[in-house]
Amino acid sequence: MMPISQDDLPLSRIYRWEKELADHTWLTQPMGKGEVRSWTWAEAINEARRVAEWLQSYGRIHQWPVDAKVAILSKNCAHWIMADIAIWMAGYVSVPLYPTLTANSVRQILEHSESKAIFVGKLDDYAMMRPGIPDEVTRFGCVLSPADDHRTWEDIVASNPPMPGETRRVPDELATIVYTSGTTGMPKGVMHSFRTIARAPITMEQRINPTPQDRMLSYLPLSHIAERWAVESVSIRSGVQIFFAETQETFLQDLQRARPTLFISVPRLWVKFQQGVFAKAPKEKLDRLFRIPILGRIVKKKILKQLGFDTVRFAGGGAAPMPASMIYWYRSLGLDLLEGYGMSENFGVSHGSKPGQGRPGYVGVPYDEVEHRIAENGEIMVRSPCNMMGYFKEPEKTREALTEDGWLHTGDRGEIDSENRLKITGRVKELFKTGKGKYVAPAPIENRLAAHPKIEAVCVTGAGFPQPFAIVILSPDAQPAFTDPAQREALGASLAATMAAANEQADPHEHLTHLVVVPGSWTVENGFITPTLKIKRNVVEDAYTKDFDTWAKAKKAVVWHGAA
Repeated sequence: MMPISQDDLPLSRIYRWEKELADHTWLTQPMGKGEVRSWTWAEAINEARRVAEWLQSYGRIHQWPVDAKVAILSKNCAHWIMADIAIWMAGYVSVPLYPTLTANSVRQILEHSESKAIFVGKLDDYAMMRPGIPDEVTRFGCVLSPADDHRTWEDIVASNPPMPGETRRVPDELATIVYTSGTTGMPKGVMHSFRTIARAPITMEQRINPTPQDRMLSYLPLSHIAERWAVESVSIRSGVQIFFAETQETFLQDLQRARPTLFISVPRLWVKFQQGVFAKAPKEKLDRLFRIPILGRIVKKKILKQLGFDTVRFAGGGAAPMPASMIYWYRSLGLDLLEGYGMSENFGVSHGSKPGQGRPGYVGVPYDEVEHRIAENGEIMVRSPCNMMGYFKEPEKTREALTEDGWLHTGDRGEIDSENRLKITGRVKELFKTGKGKYVAPAPIENRLAAHPKIEAVCVTGAGFPQPFAIVILSPDAQPAFTDPAQREALGASLAATMAAANEQADPHEHLTHLVVVPGSWTVENGFITPTLKIKRNVVEDAYTKDFDTWAKAKKAVVWHGAA
């Protein structure tokens, strides 16, 4: 295994950039009302040192344990990164929380992790979450945090000297506990060491060699492992500049401000970007323009520039399958969109497609020092140098997840091609049995349906029914079809054709009998998807189970649920 030296550890890297890149801009944060603020490396680390000094002093006074847990409850912002660093400098363990959790979930995680303090940052609905913070947990927050009686970051920075010297942490020391965003049940606390956080960004270094001249936009939750690995840890190791998004409404403006050179997103958002283009210019029209040699190149460059992707040299996606047609479309624009694969349990260090070698539908080859294999039941097993230390206070669940010789049970099903590239074919536990006793894997079918430009989300279900069927949510620009019969007829015919094409690629027992279009949207806020934008199948099925029989009896290829 690659040795990790003290110089590779995150704090050592931070102290290095504090000196070598002292005057280089590191963090750029929209502050609201059109104001944007930036911190150089020296400025950001100075603030982190002052907060660390206060945390350590406060912990001594209140007799915190040496490995005290300090939580971070915030949307992505510059202070999120600075808080994480301050916690490490103070000798403590950071515990990120998703900024969309309910009060009950906040309390569950704070109590389970035994957190002594919590950093409250930028949030949309703090009033809903606030009752979940126990009185005995010390609160502090930044200028972007909602009003409360907590100690402010600004006051702490102004009233404390910077922590002197360079705090050293041991490679195998616990650095963070990342609570999974699982689709069901109580989240598990995944424990990762400083060795892992040092080792993880080396994978990116080996593939694309990030430098201080690179730029990234941080907008996927930093509380999730993908952003923690691909943005925070890569920036700490390589000095990459980080820009932050302000709101969904300003996202395109934020993206154009950052003009990222490295950009990673989830399939659901790559689809949304594409749908946004199609809303302005129909796909059929663009296809015609693309075929005109000179004009086609001009149009493609214009689209990339309008999206903010004209400077991107590496574009990646993961967390769920990406439709092959979408990948080919981005490639036609000149953006080599590459798939990757990883889990909280291995800090995302599992698989990634190499530039110029990506195969649509496959998540790439294992990173250096990562091994993979397929178990007898089709489950993907991974042995990674970044595998977790275990689940916090859950030894039984740890033993279920990790074999004695270091193999991680991913829970995903897959297959490996002749070039050692991995394809994810679904979840082991997502298989369901039809009324004919046949098992159906929903993920590949959903991936085929998601290629339709008007489908925003899809869930294949049908346990106990003779054949499976699909429930779909339309993109915002297609929603008027619910009230416009002419649009509904045209779109219905297109959806039926997509379903027929998907059936042609499936085994007979996986053929869909019908596709149901339901109104509205599935969001994190209404509980239909996880913070990492994965569909909660149990929630979708519970919401519509009462209608399953009615839909089946309609005997229609496309059923419009609740249409006028």
